[in-house]
Amino acid sequence: MTPPVRILLCDDHAVVRAGLLALLGGEPDIEVVGEAGSGEEAVTLAARLAPDVVLMDLQLGPGIDGVEATRRIAAAGTGHVLVLTTYDTDADITRAIEAGATGYLLKAERPEELFAAIRAAAQGRTTLSPPVASRVMARMRSPRPALTERELDILGQLSQGLGNRDIARALFISEATVKTHLGRIYEKLGVDTRAGAVAVAKEQRLLP
Repeated sequence: MTPPVRILLCDDHAVVRAGLLALLGGEPDIEVVGEAGSGEEAVTLAARLAPDVVLMDLQLGPGIDGVEATRRIAAAGTGHVLVLTTYDTDADITRAIEAGATGYLLKAERPEELFAAIRAAAQGRTTLSPPVASRVMARMRSPRPALTERELDILGQLSQGLGNRDIARALFISEATVKTHLGRIYEKLGVDTRAGAVAVAKEQRLLP
């Protein structure tokens, strides 16, 4: 007889964990071996229990988030991480997949989809919720234009918290030129704020 898939749950809401526990308890080939309420606890328990699959929420309470917890668990090889979240933004999906998540599922999926994704993740196979898969494919089909050397220079100054005037001085260009470049950077990165530009640039490894 094939041993059950051993699951570690990570969600900062006790009610959600209880619901998942009840849901998964009805599947004879799935066994929940631990529960974590924080990212740090998930990393510690994964190292101790070596589950087949870690069911990981992205937005956790204080401490490291689900992406960082995923990164640490994946790096340690202490379980395949299946993200289970309500968030399906491009940034969340990209960060989770780059961190090493085996799959990305939305909490709105039917229980049968969750069970199938868990079994697939245990074998190292990728499962994406249809909306997530559509976003990933769309990004692959139409990647954002590459930033120019000058735009990367400005982005680097931006990441240091410099204002337009200081950036202009540092790069020996006018403030108007800085504003023009910033507009192009925002458009290429799909953002509309300075903080958003820096965050996306870091996710896409455009900044050191």
